[in-house]
Amino acid sequence: MKAVGLVTEYNPFHNGHLYHLQTAKRLTQADVVVVVMSGNFTQRGEPTIVDKWTRAQEALANGADLVVELPLFDAVQPGQRFATGALRLLNDLQVAAVVFGAEHPAWDFERLVAAEASFAAPAFTDYRATYATQFNAALVQQTGVSLVDPNDILAFSYFKARAEHKWSMELYPIQRRGSGYHDQSLQTTLASASAIRQAVQDRTDIDDVVPAQTAQDLANLSVIPNWQALYPLLRNHLIQAPVTELRHIYLMSEGLEYRMKEAASRELTFDGFLHAVKTKRYTFARLLRLCLYTVLEATQTEVLNAQPYHHVLGFTAPGRAYLHALKKTVQYPLITKVDADKKATLMNLDYRAGKLYQLFTPVEQDLKHAPIIKLSSKKH
Repeated sequence: MKAVGLVTEYNPFHNGHLYHLQTAKRLTQADVVVVVMSGNFTQRGEPTIVDKWTRAQEALANGADLVVELPLFDAVQPGQRFATGALRLLNDLQVAAVVFGAEHPAWDFERLVAAEASFAAPAFTDYRATYATQFNAALVQQTGVSLVDPNDILAFSYFKARAEHKWSMELYPIQRRGSGYHDQSLQTTLASASAIRQAVQDRTDIDDVVPAQTAQDLANLSVIPNWQALYPLLRNHLIQAPVTELRHIYLMSEGLEYRMKEAASRELTFDGFLHAVKTKRYTFARLLRLCLYTVLEATQTEVLNAQPYHHVLGFTAPGRAYLHALKKTVQYPLITKVDADKKATLMNLDYRAGKLYQLFTPVEQDLKHAPIIKLSSKKH
C-alpha cells in the first residue's frame, strides 16, 4: 500500500484542509492518507479550539485513513523542530511522499537550504531583533528570497529536515488556497483557521467554510479554550516557584525567569502579563511556548531527552490494514492505548498536557482512551 503523509494542526478542520487532503491523495495516487497531527496545543503553544480526539474524528470523516499524534515536545516548537519531529514519524511510518501547502511552492527550497548552511547561525545575537528576523535578513542578502510566511517557513523546514536526516520521501509543496494565514475574513469558502476561531467566538455562522462534522462539533462547543483561563495556574506557579527552579524550565533563558516572575506578581490578565514580558528579542510565539512548558513544569532535560513514539488517535479500514502491515518494522513504539506505564514514562509530558486541557473538557485525553475506528469511509 502506498501512503501519503500530511502534517497538520486542524485547529479546526476546515475546507482548506479538505482541499489539501484531497489534492495530496490525487497528486500522489496514494492508497492511504497518514496524518501526523498536533495534540491539544498548537505549535504556538495555545490550546486548540477542540480536543485532539474531536479533531481526529473530523479528519477521519473527511478522508484521512490514519491519524497519529505529534508529541508535544515536537509539536510546541519553532518550525525546524516541528518539521523534523513530524517527518521523523512519517519516515518511520514509511510514507512515500509528504504534501504541504506553501505560498510560493515554485521556490527552489533545496537551494535555500543549501544557502542557509553557509550562515554563521551562532552569530545571530543581536538582542534588538528576534532570531527569525536576523535569519531572514541573512537569507535575503544571500538569495534575494524573504522567508516570512508561516507556510513557506514550514516548507523550508521540511526540506531542511529531509536533507539533514537523509530521508527518502518525496516532498510536494502545493499552492495554498484561500484566505491568508492571519486573514479574519469569512468572505470565501476557504477561510483561515484563525478567522473561523474568531467567528466561533463571535457566534457567527461558519457552515459555508467548514465540513459538516466540524460545523457540528463547533456548534456544540460550550467553552472556547484560551490562555486567560490557564493564566491563574501559570501565575501561581511563577509566584510560588523559586527562581532556581524556574531557570530549569525548557526555553527559559537569558534571565526570563526574573522577568516572568516580576510580571506575574503584578499583572492580573494574561494579555497584560504577555506584553509585560515581551521584548524585541522574543516573539509572542516563543513566549507562549515558554508559558505552556512552565505550567507543565517541563524541564530542559525532559524535553531534550524525549523519545519519539506513535500515539494512534484513529484509523479507517485501510488505515488499520496499513498499520498491521508495518507494525513489525516501525522503529518507534506504536501506542494504541495509554496504560499506567506509558503515562508515567514515555508519554508523561503529553499525559500532563492532556490533564491541563481537561480544564476545558470532561473527556479523558489519554489514559485508556482507545483509537477512533471508522470502518466505513466516504469517498472524496
